[in-house]
Amino acid sequence: MSRSFPWKMFVALQAGVLAAFGAAYAVSGPRSRDLTKQELWGREPFTPITVARSEPLVVEPLYDRPDFVSDAELAAVLERVVPRFQHRRTKPNFVEHAVRMWGVKAKFDDPQAMSGRELSEFLTDHARYAASWGSTAAPLVEDRKTGLAIRWGTESGASVHHDHWLASLTEGGVHRDTPVYGPARRGTTINDVLQESLCDFRLDERETEWTAMAFGLWLPPYREWTGSEGRRYSFDLLAQRLMRGQKQLGVCSGTHRVYSLMLLIRLDDEFDILSDASRAESYGYLERVRDLITASQWEDGRWPSNWPDGAKAASQPIDEELFKQVIATGHHLEWLAIAPRELHPPDNQIRKAARWIIDTTTGKTAADILPHYTFYSHVGNALALWRNTHPATFWQQWRATHPYEPTPDNTVKRDEVVGRDER
Repeated sequence: MSRSFPWKMFVALQAGVLAAFGAAYAVSGPRSRDLTKQELWGREPFTPITVARSEPLVVEPLYDRPDFVSDAELAAVLERVVPRFQHRRTKPNFVEHAVRMWGVKAKFDDPQAMSGRELSEFLTDHARYAASWGSTAAPLVEDRKTGLAIRWGTESGASVHHDHWLASLTEGGVHRDTPVYGPARRGTTINDVLQESLCDFRLDERETEWTAMAFGLWLPPYREWTGSEGRRYSFDLLAQRLMRGQKQLGVCSGTHRVYSLMLLIRLDDEFDILSDASRAESYGYLERVRDLITASQWEDGRWPSNWPDGAKAASQPIDEELFKQVIATGHHLEWLAIAPRELHPPDNQIRKAARWIIDTTTGKTAADILPHYTFYSHVGNALALWRNTHPATFWQQWRATHPYEPTPDNTVKRDEVVGRDER
């Protein structure tokens, strides 16, 4: 006599399989989920982009203006932002800003300073990071089933902004094949992290400033690419995202958006990565920024954080902390150094801004600046660009005839208290 099929057992078994599948799907990495969706629903998975260049592009400065900043003034400013970081719990955000400014090949005769190689290895090698933060700290470079990702956000020891780690190393000239070591992963490179970023990217992310910079310096001549789930992206879309929402400026008073947009336009000059319509709209946006900073500058040369208010920002000054004006002034000088003259306010205003930021920076010691290192690094970079050079290049030349001498201005105690990662 035949037995009846055990339906109840079958249904229970299937329910268990589905529950296990759902749990695995929920905790899997984004690329694993993409592949799963492709199998179930036929959606297109992420296809890595072949990055032809071994080193990222460099957008060079356009001017040499010793009337804005002299050699001695530039050296005095750079002296204040040599990366003299404490060894214990070194802040990734500080290191990222230092490596984008000084570069991965920078060398210093100051025994307190981290070289470009040390800065890079702190960010790319979990062992170096753990030596500073301790073996029980959450890693900066995280292992995933699909590769490596960078921990970012407001947590202690994290990179502060999305893709800032990648953009900073990119601007610092990191090689595409530089090894990146997670807690339990070897054989991964900067290129793999770039591919992970391309896969994970979503256009509705809160911060796209650094994504635009990183992609812009690695991907040309590509104008567009396919992300996960078959999503189509392009530099046109990134430019649109950077221009979206004047009232929602983003971090650092919206100046990073301006810099990234200017960078894309400069790259478009050489690689034609933007459509004609997108370039025209982006250029028009920067013309409006030019008019706003022309109208909003204070008499002494600084720009306030509410510079988008135009003339009102100058006629009705707001009461704010000095570092916010350092942010606005330093960042504006930085993007103007790579911008065509047509996007500049009058020379006299740029000169006044440079004068204010030089006096403000050199009026402080390196220890004074350390808690706000991220902001002042943009000052050093901007002033170097206005001399048609880069900080490490100028510093090596200057040091050849001006040997290092420790002074109270350029010395930082190892137990110096460092403030929070400023945003």
